[in-house]
Amino acid sequence: MTETTGNAAAGAASRPRVGVHLSTAGGVFRAAERAHEIGANTFQIFSSSPRMWRPGKISEDHCTKMRELRERFDVSPLVIHASYLINVAAQSEDVWKNSVAALRGEIDRALALGAEYLVLHPGSWRGMTREAGLLRAAEAIERALDGVAWQECDFRVLIENTAGAEFSLGSNFEQVGELVEHLRRIAPVGACLDTCHCHVAGYDIVTGGGYEETVGQIDRLIDFDTVRVWHMNDAKAPRGSKLDRHEHIGEGTIGVAAFRRILNDARFRHCAFVAETPVDEPGDDARNVNVLKSLVGKPAAAK
Repeated sequence: MTETTGNAAAGAASRPRVGVHLSTAGGVFRAAERAHEIGANTFQIFSSSPRMWRPGKISEDHCTKMRELRERFDVSPLVIHASYLINVAAQSEDVWKNSVAALRGEIDRALALGAEYLVLHPGSWRGMTREAGLLRAAEAIERALDGVAWQECDFRVLIENTAGAEFSLGSNFEQVGELVEHLRRIAPVGACLDTCHCHVAGYDIVTGGGYEETVGQIDRLIDFDTVRVWHMNDAKAPRGSKLDRHEHIGEGTIGVAAFRRILNDARFRHCAFVAETPVDEPGDDARNVNVLKSLVGKPAAAK
């Protein structure tokens, strides 16, 4: 290998993994093709309809094709977002049992597709105390993970922080960290942090000083290595509003500097950065990915 080729390979290997949530229309493996077409080197999908209890089936051929395309295009990691219906902290026994079964289905499909991460909202503890809700969520996830051959796969369930709505588990870093700690004894788990959720829950990621204070809390309450994915979403609503409304990168109340800081922060170099931005017109996925990629290597000025 020539020095030039070696340097190019090293540069490619060190590039941040930047992508977006993509459609699986036409077959789940099509998402890998779409990622490559828009210049993304990671991506997120739903493995089934996020608003239906009955899961769709993924053929073995489609799983094989997904693995082949990801290797061919060097698109990794694959992140799957769990169904919105799942509430592992539910008080209702029927909803809780359905959630355990649905989560196990998500895990099985993620493993079949070779996904590295499954992102899960930790649910609502309405009707209970927050502490009881957290224990109920931990038990549900433990049941869903029972029997997974961890030594044979590179896979983690990631607990996502939430926007701070009433009774929503995971609305602060402490709750995310507590749930992760409950689960560490049974499985490799991690965290997914959403920029919009952080912002509207009240964390300051906009100013330089506020960002450092927020990152300090992440380190203390969750740990940097535990964070494996950042959902990169600007926000339509103001900080502290608890309204989860995503906006295009740089066009919301967070602004482009915050994304520049996260992308260039060595403490998150191991993370994948995945946008969940709106698709208001054709090309929006590529546009948001390109905005994020353009910020790499350009640290934000402190303010």
